[in-house]
Amino acid sequence: MVANVAGIYGKPPADVVETPRDAIQFSPLMPGASELVSQAEGSLASMTILAPPGTLERRYTLALALRAVAPGGTVVALAPKDQGGTRLRKELQAFDCTIEETARRHHRIVTCKRPDRLTGIDEALAAGGPQLLPDFGLWSQPGVFSWDRIDPGSALLLQHLPALSGRGADFGCGIGVLARAVLASPKVAQLTLIDIDRRAIQSAQRNLDDPRLSFRWIDVRDPDPDLAALDFVVMNAPFHDAGTEDRGLALNFVRRAAEALRSGGVCWLTANRHLPYEGVMKPLFKRVDLKIETGGYKIYEAHK
Repeated sequence: MVANVAGIYGKPPADVVETPRDAIQFSPLMPGASELVSQAEGSLASMTILAPPGTLERRYTLALALRAVAPGGTVVALAPKDQGGTRLRKELQAFDCTIEETARRHHRIVTCKRPDRLTGIDEALAAGGPQLLPDFGLWSQPGVFSWDRIDPGSALLLQHLPALSGRGADFGCGIGVLARAVLASPKVAQLTLIDIDRRAIQSAQRNLDDPRLSFRWIDVRDPDPDLAALDFVVMNAPFHDAGTEDRGLALNFVRRAAEALRSGGVCWLTANRHLPYEGVMKPLFKRVDLKIETGGYKIYEAHK
């Protein structure tokens, strides 16, 4: 008999669906959460999922949830209609689930009982799980930022990034593309890779093997006394949160970089052309140099 243990993935809106207060959190975007792929099969009584918008990531998450729930247990999946909600019915039916569907506050809500036999689980897990990208020789996973390509903002920063030295950090490190370039300098003594996405950190750990590295699965915006007196920070700051543009997110990254740097330290960053970085940066840094502006991006060198 399965204990009455509930799981939850993400933050389903409280005005759309009720979730148990003591549910185990499994979202890789919430530092400290449990890992759904490691949850024993049939060990949960129920699971509530705010389904991710990406198809491969969403089917992977649904497959993991169904595997973790005991036969006869309840799975509730929901998503905004324009972010995968309209596809939930067919995706769960493809796993041989009989479902009920409702709508509330622009979300589709699909409920099903976990069948005794699941169909198509292995294929969904393989397509959405960690994988080696042959074009880059790097490990990644659907759901990670720019998971199967080098983001153009990062590519532009790589073209202008000088050899750095001392102790530094990569804010929002992703799978380690910028970090790999930073580590090419023998004068770099230590580099901390930080990302809010556990999958990104796990990928970066597979991609980079260097004794100068440390990895942190945390939210950059949270205070951290260990991130202090750094010689440099590099970043391609995000400006989307849960699929919605959040200008404050990127600007908070800039503020945290200024707090983490020593006097005279330098921040190299990619900025999206339409965001007002200059107004935030100038009071925080002694010198802010725009190195290049092209293709929707700006590259800044800012000295504390």
